Amino acid sequence: MNKLLFVILAALSCTAAYSQSDRWQQRAKYQMNVDFDVATHQYKGIQKLVYTNNSPDTLTKVFYHLYLNAFQPGSQMDVRSRTISDPDPRVKDRISKLSPSEIGYEKILSLKHNGKPLKYEVVGTILEVTLNEKILPKTQHTFDLEFEAQIPVQIRRNGRNNSEGIDYSVAQWYPKMCEYDYEGWHANPYIGREFYGIWGDFDVKITLDASYVVAATGYLQNADKIGYGYTNKDVKHKAGEKLTWHFIAPEVHDFMWAADRDYKHDVVKVDENLDLHFFYQTDTLANVWKEMEPLAAQAFKIMNQKFGRYPYKQYSIIQGGDGGMEYPMATLITGHQNLGGLVSVAVHESIHSWFQMILGTNESKYSWMDEGFTTYAQNIVLSELFQSKSDPQRATTNSYRNLVKSGLEEPLTTHADHYNTNRAYSIASYSKGAVFLNQLGYIIGKDKLESGMKRYFNEWKYKHPNPTDLKRIMEKESGLELDWYWEDFVGTTKTIDYGIKEVVQNGGKTDVVIERIGQMPMPLDIVVSYKDGTQENFYVPLEMMRGEKTEKLYSKTTLLSDWGWTYPEYTFTIDRPSTDVDRIVIDPSQRMADINLENNTYPSLPKVAPRFKGEKVR
Repeated sequence: MNKLLFVILAALSCTAAYSQSDRWQQRAKYQMNVDFDVATHQYKGIQKLVYTNNSPDTLTKVFYHLYLNAFQPGSQMDVRSRTISDPDPRVKDRISKLSPSEIGYEKILSLKHNGKPLKYEVVGTILEVTLNEKILPKTQHTFDLEFEAQIPVQIRRNGRNNSEGIDYSVAQWYPKMCEYDYEGWHANPYIGREFYGIWGDFDVKITLDASYVVAATGYLQNADKIGYGYTNKDVKHKAGEKLTWHFIAPEVHDFMWAADRDYKHDVVKVDENLDLHFFYQTDTLANVWKEMEPLAAQAFKIMNQKFGRYPYKQYSIIQGGDGGMEYPMATLITGHQNLGGLVSVAVHESIHSWFQMILGTNESKYSWMDEGFTTYAQNIVLSELFQSKSDPQRATTNSYRNLVKSGLEEPLTTHADHYNTNRAYSIASYSKGAVFLNQLGYIIGKDKLESGMKRYFNEWKYKHPNPTDLKRIMEKESGLELDWYWEDFVGTTKTIDYGIKEVVQNGGKTDVVIERIGQMPMPLDIVVSYKDGTQENFYVPLEMMRGEKTEKLYSKTTLLSDWGWTYPEYTFTIDRPSTDVDRIVIDPSQRMADINLENNTYPSLPKVAPRFKGEKVR
C-alpha cells in the first residue's frame, strides 16, 4: 500500500470513529385516511408508506406492529398479565374476559410493495412480510396498505370509554413499520411496556361524527372548517354530519389522537414559538386544569433552559388514557386529580418530549434512559415550580434503596418486557435511571452534568442514542473515563456501601480509615466539620477515572491520592488533632446512592429508640 493511500484510509478511519453522532436513520413518510364509525368503534384505513432505506444493508423482509391485537384473550399481553406475580392493576385478567365486540384488532385487507401484492403473515402483534423485490441500500420504496380495526374497551393506554368517561384514546392504532437500525430489526411483540419507531412525517386525515372534538399529534391543517377552539371563527356543524380532520406532523416517530364530545379546548402560549393545547372535560375539576395550565407552560420554559429547546411549535395535554402516557407532540393523562398530582403527571409526560420523542432512544431496550432521565428532570422542574428547598432527587434515591433491600433488583440492561416483576421494572426504569444521572453529577460535577445533558440533546436529537453515546458525551465534557460506572451501575446489580471504619489520633494529626463494603467502587467526598465552625472536603478520586472532578461545592477541598478499586480500605490524614474534629461525613450531599447511610458518619448518629405502644408522639 503506498503512503498516500495509507494516509487517506487512516484519515477516513479516524473520521468514522468520531462521527458516531452521524449514525444513519431509516425514514418513513406516512399518508393515512381513516373513516371512523362511532357506533361500532371500528374504522377502515388506507395507508401509503414511503420507506427510505438509509442503511448499508439489503432488506428482504419488513415487519409491522399491530399493537391492537394485544387486546384479545390469549394474547401474550393477556397471558403475561395473568402470570406475573404483581400484575398491573389496570390490566390483571381483564383482557381474558373481553367479548368480540370489546376486543381490539387490526386486520390487513391488502398490502402492496411498489404496486405489487405481497405475501404476509399475522403473528400476534407483528405482521411478517416477505418481499418480492429487495430493498437495496439508499433506495426508496412505497407500501400501500388497507386495513380495518376496532378500538378495545379502555384497558391499557388506548381504548374507548375510559374510567373518566373519555370516549376515545386512540394510540398504537395503525399498522406501524418496525424500526431497523444498526442492530437490525426490532420486531418485538407488544407485551405492554415501551415503544421504538422510525423518524418520519405523518399526513393523517380522520373522518368521524362532527359532534366529537379531536386532539392529536401534529398541526391541524383545516382549522377554519373544524372550529372547536382551533380557530377564532364561529364554526357550526349539523347533527349527523361527518368531519374530516387533517393533521400534519413532521419529524416524529408515532401519531396518536383522541376524541370526545365534551372536550373543552384551551390554548396557552409558552413563548412566540410554542403553544400548549389543553383538552379536558368541563366537569367539577375544570378549575384544577385551569390552575395547571400556566404551571405546564412554565415547565416547558424550565426544560428549554436546562435541557435544550423543544423544537416543535405545539404540544397538547389531553385528558384520556389510563394514567399518563407520552406521544409525539402530545400526551394522554387522566384528569381527575388534585393540582399537585395533575401537574406532576403533566410535567412528567411532557418531559418525555425531550428524552423519548426527540432523542428517541430504544426505550424497550433502555427504558431507564427515557423513564429515568424524565423522572430526574421532572424532580428538578417540580422543585422549581413549587419552590421546594428539599433535595428533589432524595425520594427516587430512597426508592432505589428499597428495591435493593427487597432482593428483586435486576440489571438496567434488562429489556423492559423481560423484568421478572413490575416492581423491578418500574423502580429500575424510573428511580434507578434518575439515580444514575444524579449520581453521575456527583462523579463528574454538577456543572459538567448540566452542560453534558445539553450537549447530549443537541448532538443526538433524532438519532436514537444508546448508553455508549451518552457515555462518550459525558467523558468528553468531563475529561474523565467513565466505563467503570456504566459497566457496574447499568450492567450489574452491584451496590455502593462505604463506611468510616476508624478515626485514630496520630500525634497532632488524625488518621481516618475508610472501608469499601459494597462491590461497586466510587470516588468519595469526605467532609470534615471542625469544632471551630469550618469545613474541609477530602476528595478521593478513583484511579480508573484517570482524573478528578473540579466541582466547587465546598469552601475548601483537599485532593487526595487515587483509590485503586481492588483495595478494600483507604487511609488519609487530617492535619489537625481528633479533638478539633466535630463530625466526618461521607458524601453529605447524598447524591451517591450508598445503600447504608448508618456507617457514613463519625461519630455515629444515635439510633432512634423504638416507640412503645401507648407512648405519645411529641
